[in-house]
Amino acid sequence: MATFVDEAQLHAKGGDGGAGAVSFRREAHVDKGGPDGGDGGRGGAVWLVADRSQASLLSFRDHPFRRGDNGSHGSSKRKHGASGSDLIVKVPEGTVVRSLEGEIICDLTSHGHRWMAARGGQGGNGNAKFLSNSRRAPAFAEQGETGEETWFDLELKLLADVALVGLPNVGKSTLIASISAAKPKIADYPFTTLVPNLGVVRAGGAAARRRDDAVEFVVADIPGLIEGASEGKGLGYQFLRHIERARVLVVLVDLAHPEQLPWQDQEATLLSELEHYQPDLIDRPRILVGSRADLNLEQVPEGLDLVISSVTREGLDALVSRLAIKVVEAREIVAVERADSDVEVIHQPLPDEVSVDRALDGSWIVSGRPAERAVALSDLTGDDALAEAVRRLDRLGIDRMLRRAGAKDGDEVQIGKFGFTWYSSSSGFNYESGAGDDRRPSAQRRSNP
Repeated sequence: MATFVDEAQLHAKGGDGGAGAVSFRREAHVDKGGPDGGDGGRGGAVWLVADRSQASLLSFRDHPFRRGDNGSHGSSKRKHGASGSDLIVKVPEGTVVRSLEGEIICDLTSHGHRWMAARGGQGGNGNAKFLSNSRRAPAFAEQGETGEETWFDLELKLLADVALVGLPNVGKSTLIASISAAKPKIADYPFTTLVPNLGVVRAGGAAARRRDDAVEFVVADIPGLIEGASEGKGLGYQFLRHIERARVLVVLVDLAHPEQLPWQDQEATLLSELEHYQPDLIDRPRILVGSRADLNLEQVPEGLDLVISSVTREGLDALVSRLAIKVVEAREIVAVERADSDVEVIHQPLPDEVSVDRALDGSWIVSGRPAERAVALSDLTGDDALAEAVRRLDRLGIDRMLRRAGAKDGDEVQIGKFGFTWYSSSSGFNYESGAGDDRRPSAQRRSNP
């Protein structure tokens, strides 16, 4: 049987880009046809998309891995490889994406909002792209980039119009079953509800006349809170986050046994826990409701907004009508606040940056996709390919960054799989080849990818 899952992990892996081809045109009666290697295709990205048809994160519990398709390699006759397909991963509305360190990266609150979890690698350029007046027969091409690969924590915060808040065994599940088609587990013992339950309520009466139609809203039955729930006691801490997005709160107090815990003390405990968890929760519109009135043989106390009995249906119509009015009012406020942002939201990664860091062994590590792509050539043993890599590094300002970081002549530098011995040069990276040349090159090849 499917279960409700509101916490999961995601391992997103973008597809690898295809490699560019090294090829030369070979046809009869065509002398020196020149390079014609095509480009590799782009790797597919992994996108998370908020979808109202999704109810929980169950699909990630046993299968957290999501991967975009790889791009195809380029080929001769300037044929480019096909790009890999992006992977669209549907998640429930209200899904929060966090890093493994707990930092919030993205909050997908509305249907259609999307976020790129892993970018696909760019395809490599074929050798036809490196043709120039000074380089008539380039015998190298670019390798495809590796797609991004990261673990994330996913957390679901339910998007409900109304949240039922109360101590354990106060009648929340019976109430939601009475006013909606939800079928929660109901029993006469505490903590019967172990997962949030959602129910759709259709209201008529005064609320319907305001809209010339019936009003529908979603009610969430939250597992019971106890004193100290905001500090992790009981089940409340795990599910308090589902109250965060509710527009209206129904605070249920038990009238069945007032001698055990008066309703005033119940209300004080619940409001205190909400305030400790998130202070603005007590400022939300709320209705204080006395529950299980059919079991209270004494006179109903004053000070409550409503008194109900889910068994005899006493007060339920009045409660639904009042909730509908408050929900409509709350929706109008939200609509005004979001009037200028009623468009599809697409969360994109920040632009790539290059950084220089000192390793424990004293060498230097240059990180960043632009720098790694600059040296991602198919054959760095050739002078032409190495000269192209040096030109790219010079254009990125890597020489200047190394000097500012404190690099000294003769230090080892690693960029991806490419390592070299670095020497400072006022004009940047100047690669000079030739045996017996007494001029000192600013970059000497140490190892090859």
